[in-house]
Order: sequence, then structure tokens, then C-alpha cells
Amino acid sequence: MFVMALFRRWLAPEKVRAMIDGRSRWVAYGLAALLGAVTPFCSCSSVPLFIGFLEAGIPVGVTMAFLITSPLVNEVAVVILGSVVGWQLTAVYVAVGMAVGVVGGVLIDRFRLERYVEDYVWQIRMGQLAVGEVDYSLRGLMRYGWDEATALVRRVWLYVVAGIAIGAALHGYVPAEFFAAHAGPDNPFAVPLAVLVGLPLYSNVTGIIPVAEALLGKGLPAGTVIAFMMSVVALSPPEFVILRKVLKPRLLIYFALYLALAFMLVGVLLNAVMS
Repeated sequence: MFVMALFRRWLAPEKVRAMIDGRSRWVAYGLAALLGAVTPFCSCSSVPLFIGFLEAGIPVGVTMAFLITSPLVNEVAVVILGSVVGWQLTAVYVAVGMAVGVVGGVLIDRFRLERYVEDYVWQIRMGQLAVGEVDYSLRGLMRYGWDEATALVRRVWLYVVAGIAIGAALHGYVPAEFFAAHAGPDNPFAVPLAVLVGLPLYSNVTGIIPVAEALLGKGLPAGTVIAFMMSVVALSPPEFVILRKVLKPRLLIYFALYLALAFMLVGVLLNAVMS
């Protein structure tokens, strides 16, 4: 929060909006997804950046493209995934992860779901517009960063603690034997089952790679495994607990439904193409 506050102070909201307004919205979505892909954050670690982007005045759809892509793709995971499952499947995973982020951002803006962002976020943004001369001295920047960080932590700390507790309880647990028995290539409902089983679990993409390798070794189709990986990484209960502080329940439900359906579609299509 402190670092993001410094970033927002140095790069004023007006400059961010001007940068986006000067480009097509599709370029903005692509840049957000690319930023998400090169930042090595899990879903919970991405939330503070997501909040910072919203409060800096960046459109909700663009920030959501970042939030979706960030936990799904990062350069460390790409190297590990490529060495474990092969570069062809890794390239498919990266392309699909970024595409899901961009399409998610487009849909959120298309249906004007920004009305389901909590009101205090918009109040912060309006308050920043009224800020006069900016103190760019080191002392001024440190004071601003501290004030912004402590104010935001006071609002979200309980949600963060609850999210961390849930994540700690679930981290690393994957019922591999269950998948081997019930999500094989003969089960037409294997992909929806993989996504639903992945919903309550929690891991970052690097941590789930060994599990993916084991599932592929047991004969599970690649599409089913990728759908499961994405569900575990991007649909984590801790992330939703923390996001509840800035997003209203209806937008959280839309967000979860979109990701679940997108991952199912990706799994089904990949199984059909790669079979």
C-alpha cells in the first residue's frame, strides 16, 4: 500500500487517465494484462495493486484485466511450467490466461459494472482531483505514502487477516487421487468438475505446477488440468474475502461466474483441439 501510494503520488491520476484516454481501450486492456503477466503476484497479493489502480482513477475494466491476469501468469511460473509440461502447452496457458483477463475487462466495462464498486473508492478518487500543489520532496512523499497506506490498512485489515487465515488452511491441499478417479478423459463432465473442485482450494501458479505435472502423468487431458490450475489460482476464497472490501457482492458474483465459465470453456476447447 505504501509503495502504491508513492506511485500514485508520483504519477498523478490525471496523467494516468490522460495516458489511457490517448489510447484505444483495447490497448489499455492489453497493457493491463501484460503488466499482470510480468508481476509475480498470487491472487491475494494482486488485490492491493488492484485497489491502488482503482483509486488512481484507472477504469474498472482495465484494472480487472490486470487482476485476472496477474495470478494466472508470471515469468517465474512460465519457466517452471515450460520445463515441466513442455513449451507448447505453456504457450497455450499464457495466451489463454491473458485472453481471459482482457475479455473479462471488456465485459465489465461493456455492462457498466463499475456501479458495483464500493462508494468510498469513488470518494477517494474525487478527493484526489481536488489536491493542489504536490510536494515531491522525499519528506513529502514519505508522509503521503504513510498516510495513504495507514488509512487503507485501517479499512481492509480485517478482510486481509480473514483471507490469509482461509488461505493458510487451504494452501497446498489438492485431492490428486480424486481427480485420477473421477476426472479422466472418459468423463464428459470432467472439466466442470475440475473447476468446481478447484474453487475452494488455494495456491499460486508456481505451487500448483507440480500438481499439474502429476495429474498429466495420471492421464488427465491437458484442458482439464489447465482449467483446474486456473480455478485454483484465480478463484481463491482469500482473494474474494479481501475484494469484498472494495467490490459489492453483485460484482463479486459476476466476477466469479465469468472466471468459472471461462475456465470451463477453455478446458473443453483445449481437450477438443488437443485430443
